[in-house]
Amino acid sequence: MAKPIPSPLYEKIPQKNTLHRASDVTIFFLLLSLLAYRLFSLKNNGFIWLLAFLCESWFTFLWVLNLSSKWNPVSYKTYPERLLQSSSSGHVCDNCRSHAGTPIITVNTVLSLLAVDYPANKLSCYVSDDGASPLTFFALLEASKFAKLWVPFCKKYGIQPRAPFRYFSRELLPSHGNSMEFLQEYRKIKEEYEELRRRIEDATLKSISNELSAAEFVAFSNIKRGSHPTIIKVILENKESRSDGLPHLVYVSREKHPKHPHHYKAGAMNVLTRVSGAMTNAPFMLNVDCDMYANNPQIFHHSMCLLLGSKNEQDCGFVQTPQSFYDGLKDDPFGNQFGVLYKYLASGIAGLQGPHYSGTGCFHRRKVIYGLWPDGRMEFKGRTGISKYERLEKTFGNSKEFTKTAARILSGLSGISDCPYDLSNRVEAAHQIASCSYEYGTNWGTKIGWLYGTTTEDILTGMRIHARGWKSTDCRPDPPAFLGCAPSGGPAALIQQKRWATGLLEVLFSKNSPFIITFTAKLQFRQCLAYMWILSWGLRPIPELCYLALPAYCIMAGSHFLPKVQDPAVLIPISLFVSYNFHTLLEYWGAGYSIRALTAWLFGFLSVILKLLGLSETVFEVTKKDQSTTPGEGSDKDSVRFPIRGTTFLCFHKSSLFTCGSIEIPKIPLNRTTGRRCPPVPPQPIVRP
Repeated sequence: MAKPIPSPLYEKIPQKNTLHRASDVTIFFLLLSLLAYRLFSLKNNGFIWLLAFLCESWFTFLWVLNLSSKWNPVSYKTYPERLLQSSSSGHVCDNCRSHAGTPIITVNTVLSLLAVDYPANKLSCYVSDDGASPLTFFALLEASKFAKLWVPFCKKYGIQPRAPFRYFSRELLPSHGNSMEFLQEYRKIKEEYEELRRRIEDATLKSISNELSAAEFVAFSNIKRGSHPTIIKVILENKESRSDGLPHLVYVSREKHPKHPHHYKAGAMNVLTRVSGAMTNAPFMLNVDCDMYANNPQIFHHSMCLLLGSKNEQDCGFVQTPQSFYDGLKDDPFGNQFGVLYKYLASGIAGLQGPHYSGTGCFHRRKVIYGLWPDGRMEFKGRTGISKYERLEKTFGNSKEFTKTAARILSGLSGISDCPYDLSNRVEAAHQIASCSYEYGTNWGTKIGWLYGTTTEDILTGMRIHARGWKSTDCRPDPPAFLGCAPSGGPAALIQQKRWATGLLEVLFSKNSPFIITFTAKLQFRQCLAYMWILSWGLRPIPELCYLALPAYCIMAGSHFLPKVQDPAVLIPISLFVSYNFHTLLEYWGAGYSIRALTAWLFGFLSVILKLLGLSETVFEVTKKDQSTTPGEGSDKDSVRFPIRGTTFLCFHKSSLFTCGSIEIPKIPLNRTTGRRCPPVPPQPIVRP
């Protein structure tokens, strides 16, 4: 009797977008028509028309990138229930987090990860604290005690969401029959969380200097900012390997020294990768920023469906979930929630080689992060005459324990060879690979791990993975996988956008430019265009500012840069204006937003120009995010509201384009002696003889 064919764990579903395709193509042909008209009219016009032609050529190029990226949208439907029925559900995930926030934010994110619906003996959570803060470690110790109550409560009653500050900030809805048992546990857990929050807030406002004498805090006694030793603490350990227990929880603070570059977030993620490899060595890793809590407790099952369900591993090198936010400003006036981008553009890129790596909410294959190619090739460091083990040491570092675990991953195995193992006994080996000098002479940051050289290490790392021939998949479960906190204030949003623009241009003007690696590696051409679309963000302000300045200049100079009203060609810019704005408003309204009103891409462009000229170095600027952790609490500090919609300003300015293109203003002659404009000569009365 033939064995039944196993049901697929996911489906790839093409999306219909006939209306959007028609709109995109219409705008594209209108842009080409405008360029053709400009080209044939350059002889009869001056520099203004040439500048307009150059700007419109740039706009057309961007539209080609946009058109190619959105042309083939797809979505993925996963079947977690089938994963539970198969033998593939036993794979392990490591939660690797990068820390950049306050302790209470980190605590809520960690608690939500510890409480996901996945066997606890197959999870490990590593928390990176680059500041080596005893306050963060104290908060995690307190959270580990609360987790013993919170995690069983969540799994018993199917609580959602599983970040306590979000769950307790809502009104208690009628669920679970509101039985006496549930209500009693609810009140008890809520009181425990309020006590946890109070203790952390008291420690934040006062000091925990009294705790530094305890054995757990001895390592924090002589900490200096930017200079401290490696600190690795096992806070929770599932020694009995119980599936219904609590996952491992490990605190990691890498060594820092002023004379050694630490490479910001990329360096922290590489240390987490090595430490988790030396201690648990799971084949899959998840990295989440500290302000992005797990909103969907089934997200691990959804992602495993994509990672384990693909017939060819090459089709899924990593799984990226969209960045979603809670309590964001209405209409997203600063454009940092990316609702439109994820709804339309990201779906199209998912139909190419796969979505970009966005730095958080991403599940990785460990062997892909280690630099393995889909065909099993590996770029080792060192001459070919030495043994494979020696080449592994030169590639991954001189730690024998870590090199052994890396060799197991590259050969298709996972875990530690001497299982079952004691997690605490592997801390010493982890200390060595977290030192600030460990990476010297290795491939870390250049060919393996998170790559260095830019403040947008996520885009660069994901692009190099695609360049090796791997594909990625998009995971959008309902409810959203992770929810985070977007900057609510104008200055914070501008700092974030400036950092993005600077990092993206650093990649564009480097040897890792997508056009270069398309010809030297396996990055597909249309995927290259998709990367060019995002990497060119920082270049866009220059042609946009020039084009916006043309109406004012034409009014002052008494010229025009658009066809006159009596010219039939005026229908081209009018049609383009109507089509483009209708298309843009349709997309924003479809995503529930209005037009964005504020950006800082120009500052990012200037920052990169100064770096290329050798006048300054780029600095990783941390974005300030105000997150409410108590009901009804919020912060409006530095926030800016726009009572007038951006479309009002847009339509007002666009109307001036056609005004200056259709009205001729006579030139006023200059007085050659004074350099001032001559006053108009009043009409003289006619005196008849």
